[in-house]
Amino acid sequence: MSQNAKIVMDAVRAADHDRYLTALYAPADRRDALFSLYAFNAEIAGIRDRIHEPLPGEVRLQWWRDLVAADNDGAGIGHPVADALKATISTHRLPKPAFDNMLEARIFDLYDDPMPSRTDLEGYCGETAAALIQLAAMVLDPVEAPRFAELAGRAGCAQAMTGLLLLLPLHRKRGQCFVPADILAAAGSSPEEFVAGDGGPGAQRAVAAMIALAREHLSAFEQGVPALPVVLRPAFLPLALSRAYLDKMEGSRHSPLDGVVRLLALRRHWLLVRRASKGWSAL
Repeated sequence: MSQNAKIVMDAVRAADHDRYLTALYAPADRRDALFSLYAFNAEIAGIRDRIHEPLPGEVRLQWWRDLVAADNDGAGIGHPVADALKATISTHRLPKPAFDNMLEARIFDLYDDPMPSRTDLEGYCGETAAALIQLAAMVLDPVEAPRFAELAGRAGCAQAMTGLLLLLPLHRKRGQCFVPADILAAAGSSPEEFVAGDGGPGAQRAVAAMIALAREHLSAFEQGVPALPVVLRPAFLPLALSRAYLDKMEGSRHSPLDGVVRLLALRRHWLLVRRASKGWSAL
């Protein structure tokens, strides 16, 4: 492994340990490409954590947009993640518009505007987590991957919504609200009330509705997964953890309103091993 590849792998291991673990189940000659995608995703998802003002954050997103669009695939710029991503896009002929859409969607992260509706949330999940799954699938098998784009959409919604629930304490502290306004209204709440104090009387109902929505997409994914070729399974393997996270946060005892919901490392490893070796029908 080159020094640059090790830097990228270590970045994923530190910033997105669940995806780091899943990449280890991919063929050895595809892992560096997966790590480059996951490191890029961690970079743009974490911009608000590092750059606290929206406009500088948008400048950083534009830097990535310009880098992906540039036709200088053989020219390194000295940024390990950027150089690895450019090599992956070129080697595997990944569609650049997918990256542009992903970067456009991430602008939402930089501001405190409420998520307007369930449809908007599903669109956001589609351009971020689902796109990442589909790009990873294209790295693994560019012939088979297009057949499972719809399944990637379901998987991405389930995974992203679960992730947003896990990040709920951080988002509420910032004043961010990824729970759609129409779901909050149905729960008798509002974005302003949801992020203030204990979230108000409708907060638990809104969280329950979000869990139900994530489960809806997860169930649709699990219904289609028996047809998924073994070669594509590593791209979808992060979903092995989604049901366990949702199960744990169900009800008030482990509500994400009260703090970060975690799975023990041994439990995560066990779930990934079972899914990787026996498929989704094993549990």
